[in-house]
Amino acid sequence: MKKHTGFTLIELMIVVAIIAIIAAIAIPNLLSARLNANETAAISTLRNISSSQAQFQAGAKADADLDGAGEFGMFRELSGGVAVRTSADGSATGGSTLNPPVLSGAFRTLNPSAQVSRSGYLYKMFLPGNNGFGQEETQSGDSVDGTVDNDLAETTWCAYAWPANYATSGNRTFFVNQGGDIVSTDSSAYSGSSAIDEATSGSAFSGSGDAGAITGQVAVGTPGRDSNRWKQVN
Repeated sequence: MKKHTGFTLIELMIVVAIIAIIAAIAIPNLLSARLNANETAAISTLRNISSSQAQFQAGAKADADLDGAGEFGMFRELSGGVAVRTSADGSATGGSTLNPPVLSGAFRTLNPSAQVSRSGYLYKMFLPGNNGFGQEETQSGDSVDGTVDNDLAETTWCAYAWPANYATSGNRTFFVNQGGDIVSTDSSAYSGSSAIDEATSGSAFSGSGDAGAITGQVAVGTPGRDSNRWKQVN
């Protein structure tokens, strides 16, 4: 008579228990590694954006007021996704598309909230309008949703990167402007496509200024206009 062999119920239960223990240890570590990787990528991307802006402005790729001093640009201008503006209202009559672009082509596509989505993070650019209030980009058509102060745009811009889903795709929100230094806050308020807009474009600045103004001193080790503490990123 042929003898049949196999696992007993106790043995199967032991194996399942071991797998459960390993999963309980490994999954949190995997999630943590993913968050760290997304945040590291966001920091690297903002540094690349800062370098691209400096190159764009130094080459006077945009000079809407024709004074010979270059102005900073929006994502789609930097990446060659739209003709560089020739007017403060964002129109580009007579303008040309930047070739070669100074920023990755991934920044040519914006969501309906004028943000770029990459590796679990959302990115948004602002240029100064009247009184330094942040003007955001448009998803299509002209590059700016509003009017840019051409003189201020020669010296001022800022960009944010924040988690598409807080605690799932990232914990920290990052900020950079023309100074090139990156600061961050770990506030859970920054999550999803509605987290930062023109009204809150000055959140990372210190002082009692308007939360929508992108001029002033960046908050470093102090609360910003959003009341959250912003820290220097090394």
